[in-house]
Amino acid sequence: MAQLGEHLVRNEGVGGSTPPSSTSFLRQANSCIMKYFLNSFLLFLIIICFFAAACLAENIKEPNVSGSFYPSDRAQLSSMIDGFLDSAHPEAIDDDVFVLILPHAGYGFSGETAAYGYKLIKGKPYKTVVILGTSHQHSFNGVSVYPEGSFRTPLGDLEIDSEFTKLLLNKDPDIGFNEEAFSKEHSVEVQLPFLQKTLSAFRIVPIVVGDCTLATCQKLADLLKEAIGARKDVLVVVSTDLYHGYDYEENEVVDNLTLSYIKNMDSDGLYNGLREGKLQACGGFGAVSAIILAKESGYNQAKLLQYTNSAQVTGNKTKGVWSVGYASIAIGGAKGENKMLNKEQRRKLLEIARKTIETYLKTQEKLPLEENDPALLKEMGAFVTLHEEGALRGCIGNLVGKAPLYLTIRDMAIEAATGDPRFAPVKSVDLKDIEIEISVLTPMERIYDSEKIVMGTHGVLVKKGYKSGVFLPQVATETGWSREEFLSTLCAQKAGLPSDAWKDKDTELYIFTAEIFSEKDY
Repeated sequence: MAQLGEHLVRNEGVGGSTPPSSTSFLRQANSCIMKYFLNSFLLFLIIICFFAAACLAENIKEPNVSGSFYPSDRAQLSSMIDGFLDSAHPEAIDDDVFVLILPHAGYGFSGETAAYGYKLIKGKPYKTVVILGTSHQHSFNGVSVYPEGSFRTPLGDLEIDSEFTKLLLNKDPDIGFNEEAFSKEHSVEVQLPFLQKTLSAFRIVPIVVGDCTLATCQKLADLLKEAIGARKDVLVVVSTDLYHGYDYEENEVVDNLTLSYIKNMDSDGLYNGLREGKLQACGGFGAVSAIILAKESGYNQAKLLQYTNSAQVTGNKTKGVWSVGYASIAIGGAKGENKMLNKEQRRKLLEIARKTIETYLKTQEKLPLEENDPALLKEMGAFVTLHEEGALRGCIGNLVGKAPLYLTIRDMAIEAATGDPRFAPVKSVDLKDIEIEISVLTPMERIYDSEKIVMGTHGVLVKKGYKSGVFLPQVATETGWSREEFLSTLCAQKAGLPSDAWKDKDTELYIFTAEIFSEKDY
């Protein structure tokens, strides 16, 4: 070491200057080394800051639940979703799908159900997907819209449609950007890999809906409608699970009731039911906004594609075990008019029913009518239901069409007002308090498995020998019964059969759907 030091000293002295001592030289060498490391560290910090600034400029939202709710490995995640999609066989709906209402639990629980909705839109040319999630980790009032950047998943990055988000932000005090709403949330995130596997060349609009008034739900729907305008390439995805609780039987009852409001596209009823606690959907306020948006955009068919719950998935239906409901629902349908009747045809039938009752109560004669509308000339089953201050006041109808629809409505209106044995005949003085509801029925379909009955969608006819009874679809909505309660009550109270007669192989079950409309709608 001494020789090395001497060698360094001699070299340092070249040039005629006075050679420094060994101590002085080592001090200078250490100083050079420190400067080298300091400069290297500063360069390292500059590089780190550069990349941090680049990431900040890109505004990439990293995933929150990758590796827990779904696989973090790209190949494994892709294969899992492919398997779900291959196993899903949803029934198609008329026209394009505008809204999907889908679950957001871990893929092992709800992925198979979610796939039914995504299979329906696979390969469709959507360019913007609005995702209405909900907040599980951060409580806040109003709506949070993520303004720009990208969301990352193991399958890649999804760009936010910032041009679209600008049309939503700074328009209402309850609709803004609350970053905390997204910081730990999974409801938007779990929809993204499914979208990446089913669509291409699209951008997203991530929204988390917090605690909202009905007015805020309406405002969000209004802003979305304005932002969409005449575009046909926008899809709305509502991310929500249903019942959360410890009772599998209660799960079925509550979910059937909640789904009936969604399928009937009753946004006010859904909102009020969620507030009252008789309905459950953790993303329910987003669903309220989506239903309002769909109806105001001319879409009117809501179809349940698949339903299950965590108890069914795990096979553990023990009371006291946590159970969550999952549904896949698509909203679309022919824009501007309903499946069987348009707005003016429904209005005309309601007018026929009221004028008929008024005329009959005054003259005891049927109202003379002529009609040339082809839809009203069809022979279709129909019921006329009367309500007085919210209570049932009469309900009579034909299950099978035996005359033109407009005449069936005329005749059943008279029977509902004067011939229902459960109630005293309606008097002229009562009419001001009477609300008329009409149910136009689809043809009967014989079924051999009661599991095919969708509560709130299907009416049911039970028949054994000479005894029979029928419940309209809205009975399930109004009562909140489970399928078993619905069928048992139908047998016992309407058909005069033992309550469990529906389980007998000799008992015939028929299902039908109904287009239901009321004076309160107009």
